[in-house]
Amino acid sequence: MPYLTRPVIAEGTLSRTPQPALPTGDGLLLRPWRADDAPAVHAAFQDPAMHQWYARAADSEDEVRGWIAEWQRAWEGERGVQWAVADASDDRLLGRIALREVVLGEGVAEVAYWTTAAARGRGVAARATRALAHWALDGIGFQRLELLHAVANEASCRVAHKSGFAVEGTKRSALLHPDGWHDMHLHARVRGD
Repeated sequence: MPYLTRPVIAEGTLSRTPQPALPTGDGLLLRPWRADDAPAVHAAFQDPAMHQWYARAADSEDEVRGWIAEWQRAWEGERGVQWAVADASDDRLLGRIALREVVLGEGVAEVAYWTTAAARGRGVAARATRALAHWALDGIGFQRLELLHAVANEASCRVAHKSGFAVEGTKRSALLHPDGWHDMHLHARVRGD
């Protein structure tokens, strides 16, 4: 059965070129992940604050190397895009920014991020999210980016607002964390916002 609309973003738009590095213009660089990032990612996941909002643990650097390999394959398969957020001056890892749940034909994806303990409170997540949104909406042609965070995660809510993502509502009992089901705020940014 044929569709009555054309795909918003054609297949191959991402995978036909190497994943780009995206400078934010204010001291950060969103760059593709490398296997040698594994020790820094593993260290970031030892932070108890990470366990509060992120439902995944990193038991070893080898496990993280497997994540990084999957993140690299996701670009080729156009399923997701994952960047390391690094200090542009010394390449120190400050966090991660990603597009997950990518549906090119509909022009939608979900933004996800985390920051290292040392990077928190410095605007790193908001700056990276703004750069990613500009690339995705204005450069690639996504129509809509969604951002979900636990309602109780006030810092993540501030990131969403500072990045131009309007709150659209609450998804009740939407995500299971180690401490139980979390209600999630849904924010979104659309092309032209």
